[in-house]
Amino acid sequence: MCTLEKKGNIFILTLTGNTDHLLNPTLLNSIKSALHRVRQEATVSSALITTAHGKFFCNGYDIDWAQSITDRIILIDDLLRSVISDLLTLPMPTIAAVTGHASAAGYILALAHDYVLMRSDRGFLYMSELDIDHVLPAYFIAIVEAKVGDAAARRRIVLQAEKLPAKEAVRLGIIDSAHDSAEETVKAAVSLGGDLVKRGWNGHVYADNRKKFLSDVIRAVEDKSERAIESKL
Repeated sequence: MCTLEKKGNIFILTLTGNTDHLLNPTLLNSIKSALHRVRQEATVSSALITTAHGKFFCNGYDIDWAQSITDRIILIDDLLRSVISDLLTLPMPTIAAVTGHASAAGYILALAHDYVLMRSDRGFLYMSELDIDHVLPAYFIAIVEAKVGDAAARRRIVLQAEKLPAKEAVRLGIIDSAHDSAEETVKAAVSLGGDLVKRGWNGHVYADNRKKFLSDVIRAVEDKSERAIESKL
């Protein structure tokens, strides 16, 4: 599950519930409901922060729930695509405050935000599919390509399945900044959100520019013809 609070023009969406924040229909539908509320309650200039309680920011798909049943895999995939689409079209800047491990689909959830801040005292980013014999879906790759400019860094993420701590992720240009604790990470995200809100941007213009900027990613998210994960998860 997740909670949503509003501080001025800043929305803070917090993943709660199971400690891994595994992506299953319950959590994904909760996130979608929160994002719908954000869209409805947004003012001309707003910002969204997504964070989480506990050791994990998000540990990817709920594989135990899916139990290798194709229909369940498809359902999770469709819901994650929908959440990412919501984030990519939300009429405001979005910030992921990564306060714990972000693995696999959880990594992608973080990268789907405009800015990524991360705690440096604990946690890592980990695209685990290679290590667990899973094939990455094309839209995961599209997000990594769009958000990580350095080819060597993308290779370390996708083809080496490297566990990257925050300071190394900053050095590689994967995230924007690293902070000493979970509390400091959220504090920095709120500060960044406040600075962005002060710019007074029209949220719908912001969203339109993002959609043009990330048009290849949006097309990949919408393209469900490629279902490589179905046979592997």
